[in-house]
Amino acid sequence: MAAHLSYGRVNLNVLREAVRRELREFLDKCAGSKAIVWDEYLTGPFGLIAQYSLLKEHEVEKMFTLKGSRLPAADVKNIIFLVRPRLELMDIIAENVLSEDRRGPARDFHILFVPRRSLLCEQRLKDLGVLGSFIHREEYSLDLIPFDGDLLSMESEGAFKECYLEGDQTSLYHAAKGLMTLQALYGTIPQIFGKGECARQVANMMVRMKREFTGSQNSVFPVFDNLLLLDRNVDLLTPLASQLTYEGLIDEIYGIQNSYVKLPPEKFAPKKQGGGGGKDLPTEAKKLQLNSAEELYAEIRDKNFNAVGSVLSKKAKIISAAFEERHNAKTVGEIKQFVSQLPHMQAARGSLANHTSIAELIKDVTTSEDFFDKLTVEQEFMSGIDTDKVNSYIEDCIAQKHPLIKVLRLVCLQSVCNSGLKQKVLDYYRREILQTYGYEHILTLNNLEKAGLLKAQTGGRNNYPTIRKTLRLWMDDVNEQNPTDISYVYSGYAPLSVRLAQLLSRPGWRSIEEVLRILPGPHFEERQPLPTGLQKKRQPGENRVTLVFFLGGVTFAEIAALRFLSQLEDGGTEYVIATTKLMNGNSWIEALMEKPF
Repeated sequence: MAAHLSYGRVNLNVLREAVRRELREFLDKCAGSKAIVWDEYLTGPFGLIAQYSLLKEHEVEKMFTLKGSRLPAADVKNIIFLVRPRLELMDIIAENVLSEDRRGPARDFHILFVPRRSLLCEQRLKDLGVLGSFIHREEYSLDLIPFDGDLLSMESEGAFKECYLEGDQTSLYHAAKGLMTLQALYGTIPQIFGKGECARQVANMMVRMKREFTGSQNSVFPVFDNLLLLDRNVDLLTPLASQLTYEGLIDEIYGIQNSYVKLPPEKFAPKKQGGGGGKDLPTEAKKLQLNSAEELYAEIRDKNFNAVGSVLSKKAKIISAAFEERHNAKTVGEIKQFVSQLPHMQAARGSLANHTSIAELIKDVTTSEDFFDKLTVEQEFMSGIDTDKVNSYIEDCIAQKHPLIKVLRLVCLQSVCNSGLKQKVLDYYRREILQTYGYEHILTLNNLEKAGLLKAQTGGRNNYPTIRKTLRLWMDDVNEQNPTDISYVYSGYAPLSVRLAQLLSRPGWRSIEEVLRILPGPHFEERQPLPTGLQKKRQPGENRVTLVFFLGGVTFAEIAALRFLSQLEDGGTEYVIATTKLMNGNSWIEALMEKPF
């Protein structure tokens, strides 16, 4: 059991166990010793649901990464390919299978598609002459992966681009499937709210899937009260801004992958006595897992970074005092009690040392002049200052050839905060970017335009001020230490997506009809009838549970803002967050960039 998955109102261990069981059943079908050949992208997500020990129990002896030519030698009966349904991967698999056949004793080959089987892929294997080599060709429906007690992700890296640029709805189908799995485990969700074109599609797919399963009534008592489906393109602004929570900054600077982060090792080297030994510094990146299983991280992850230092110093004093207690332990009983607490205290001390080092690394960035300048420009845009003319800081960044992603984030932010740029401003930026970074980036600029991130203003009207005022997106007086509003996660800007969730819960979307009409895509409400006897009678003071599903990705700052709302005394709603992908502005823009060949 993963303890950190069961601390919330919804025990996500139930989901984790269900997907683990499905994996075990498939492994047991392939009798005898096994080697798994992994699609490299899947190893991270799989690590969150099944450790190597589980695979070992089911006779998995070897694991390889899927790559061209021959497989490494392995004395096993079964070779299982665990892959996403991508055509380019089928070519590599065929190469592997043909070279194994030439090698000698016959092996049993199996293929497990994650999350769906694909006719196109099977046809490709057939064309390459290897489809008949596979004894089992199955799918493993790993749609939603539990990351934390209130967080699920599909980790589908191309979802936003597929939905908004290519018109490919595969990831929406997977999202609907994932939601049907959740309902099978946690009961039918009585009310569905949504905003955006993709949200509408997912809700329609769910209704259709429900009709197809009419035979069986879901008799599980509902855990969720509401489902809110939100399109990423309803709020293009939030991911472009720099996140200012502790977890958000770790992700912005170092990138968190499947709840792990790799950090520069110098800060984590054990302190040597006598100041010597400089040449013994570690060279391999320090890899840390970040989730609520770690007490200290659970406490500071969602705080504004400016509030983290005081928590760390307070913790340091508490831990020092606890270790000092050993001098007061006189009797055998007291010593025994101290010794029993020692492992927990040492873990706390190690955790504190790690987070102090991470905080120092982040502080080096956040106290730099460039970070301050960039943040100032972002905050001016978000509060509506000078969004309609060429910005001198962006000009300087281009002239000094700062990283292209940084420049694109700022230009897109300005465009979104001005409902599109004036044509001459847009043309100027485009010309400067192409002349400085190369003309191959014209494809990237085209993608950003298609996604609505960088465009010319149509109709000469800027709707952003109306949206900003109605939804109170900009707050001038933010208390970063003891916040009273979600705007603390960006030190002034309240994420539009989370504000929509907050207003839905209280007083309801009827109060903001005008703004909902300005934002892209339809808004809707559906009811799913519950069988008699399963209607929920809420106890006085019991909070509602709302599942917020971000279609196209979500940032850690938005997650922090929703957790803040869950913890409000009189909030009345607790949130569980699901998404197609955990992302930040850099990974989002990068996914939309066309790689020059």
